[in-house]
Parts: sequence; C-alpha cells; structure tokens
Amino acid sequence: MEYITRNADDGECVFCRIIMQADDAGNYVIARGHSCLMLLNRYPYTSGHVMVVPFPHVARMDDLEEECRAEMIELANRSILALEEEYNPEGFNVGINIGEAAGAGIAGHIHLHVVPRWSGDTNFMTAVSGSRVLPETLPDTYHRLLKAWSSSANTDAP
Repeated sequence: MEYITRNADDGECVFCRIIMQADDAGNYVIARGHSCLMLLNRYPYTSGHVMVVPFPHVARMDDLEEECRAEMIELANRSILALEEEYNPEGFNVGINIGEAAGAGIAGHIHLHVVPRWSGDTNFMTAVSGSRVLPETLPDTYHRLLKAWSSSANTDAP
C-alpha cells in the first residue's frame, strides 16, 4: 500500500510513471507493445503474477481504443504461454478490477492481472498475518519470465 499511496500523494500515477521511464528492468517490465506493456506485479499473489497496462491513463475499458483493448488480451494470452513454459501452473486467474468497489488498487488507470495458480497455493500467511511469502524474489521471477517471453514461439506477437 505504501508503494501505491506514495505515488498518489504526489499526484503521479505509478503506471504512467513506469510507461514514461526507460528503466524496464528496474520496473520489471517484461514487454512493451504498441499501446500496452506487461510487467510484474510488485506485490504478487503468487510467483509470476503479471499485469498488462495500457498506455492511456483511463479508468474504464470503453475509454480505450479497440486496438488497445485487443492488444491487452494478446499480451495477456502471450504472458499465459510464457508462464506455462516457465512455471507449469495448473490454472490462471485473469481479471480486471474496475473501480475501487471492485477492488482496484489503482482505480484511475485500468490494468489486467494474470495470476498463475496451483492447487493448494492459498497463502496462509496472508490470512494469518497480512503478509505474503513467495518462493522466489522479484528479480528471479523477472529474469525467468523475460527468458520465457523471449523464447516463446509467438515472436511476431507484441
């Protein structure tokens, strides 16, 4: 929450800042398309939790151009392929939280979550202490997914 509120306090959207910066490795950006980027969630539910973020700062899907919405889905699909290659999850949660009431942590800038899932992966630490425990660091996840993304068969995709 500190990460989100720190950026909200200065009026700057964390996603807009990342979009404008060239430090993809420092921001855990896996790929950039024409109108969206895909990056690791800094506070993941599971290892490999990524987000697809459109470049325009809008809160709703219908405020995006059709091509941008299509690219969001293509990047989500390609991230699923890379996650399957590298992590072998048993399933995925893919979703968009629109508005604070729906659970959007950054409600002003729409984004799509791709969360790899395994049977029994519910993290008891979240329920017991409000903490999450992950089996690897974000830099390790970043390098694994960057490698899987680069080697994926869909090299002509965004």
